Amino acid sequence: MTDKINIRNAKQSDHNFIFTLSPDLAQVANLKWHNDNAVSKMQDDYIAQMLNQTSVNNITLIAEKDGVSLGFVYACEHQDSISNEACGTVPLLAVSAKAQGMGVGKLLMQATEKWSKQQGYRLLHLEVFANNENAKGFYNNMGFQPETLHMVKAL
Repeated sequence: MTDKINIRNAKQSDHNFIFTLSPDLAQVANLKWHNDNAVSKMQDDYIAQMLNQTSVNNITLIAEKDGVSLGFVYACEHQDSISNEACGTVPLLAVSAKAQGMGVGKLLMQATEKWSKQQGYRLLHLEVFANNENAKGFYNNMGFQPETLHMVKAL
């Protein structure tokens, strides 16, 4: 299924596509203690910040097939909170609904791991909404393990 899927560096012209996936990313957050508008705004702002990031080493990759964008991943340098070493982190990965189950996410993560190794990083972190069970299962299958857990309580 993954044959003919191309992974390439994102261009300015890909920004609209990336923003089209923002509602899907916000929806899977499933944060009942925040209203939908707040979560949507946070996700849009986060993507905008990512696309304008210039102060740290980073990469944004696009998966496409036959010229149609299927998904993206953003990775950047991060300081590990335990060892203080520079490492990679993946704060955003999204695959369009029509491309789910095609192996797009796996290809994007493999490309991100390759990029991280090329940067000399020993570790690759990622962020995932705690309520996104599908994503957590995907990342567990790729060998990621939880290290810390950030928790919140609505008062």
